Amino acid sequence: MNIVCLDMEGVLVPEIWIAFSEASGIPELKRTTRDEPDYDKLMRWRLGVLKEHGLGLKEIQQTIARIDPLPGAKAFLDALRSKTQVIILSDTFEEFAKPLMEKLGWPTIFCNSLEVADSGEITGFKMRCPQSKLTTVKALQSIGYETIAAGDSYNDLGMIQASKAGFLFKSTEKIKADHPELPAYEAFDDLLSAIEAAL
Repeated sequence: MNIVCLDMEGVLVPEIWIAFSEASGIPELKRTTRDEPDYDKLMRWRLGVLKEHGLGLKEIQQTIARIDPLPGAKAFLDALRSKTQVIILSDTFEEFAKPLMEKLGWPTIFCNSLEVADSGEITGFKMRCPQSKLTTVKALQSIGYETIAAGDSYNDLGMIQASKAGFLFKSTEKIKADHPELPAYEAFDDLLSAIEAAL
């Protein structure tokens, strides 16, 4: 019995923070988990930048409403879900993910939540559990599932390495060079074939 665990941003949809960086004209917000392995540190820094510029949840959600899944992502996900169970494991937040999940046909996503003041200011965030992707994969394995995982960033490496098969997808040259043992793909058809071969 298999479950495929996929990262969301950079794999199925564009990076939300990069899109918001471009929409807001704040270039430093382009920094993602591809650049900073410590997610807690990255998010605290992001919240500081938002506060400094007087930006909150509403402005980010306006940007997310204009984001479409990566070309081919929904067809890939539909094909994969016709063959096996799929869970999206993301360090994003429920408040960001919902419109994107609608565009992807409502797949299951495990993610985190934001703490938002009445004013709309994002004051904090609540992580579902420590090392949420790796922890979730281990929990699925503990109840009898074999996991197959794919992602693009540093925070995906734990779940990829802990799974019976794991793949890098649309990752950076540095991460691919640091982990030559992990098969790396750029096209959804190639990733789908690799996952099917591992089922």
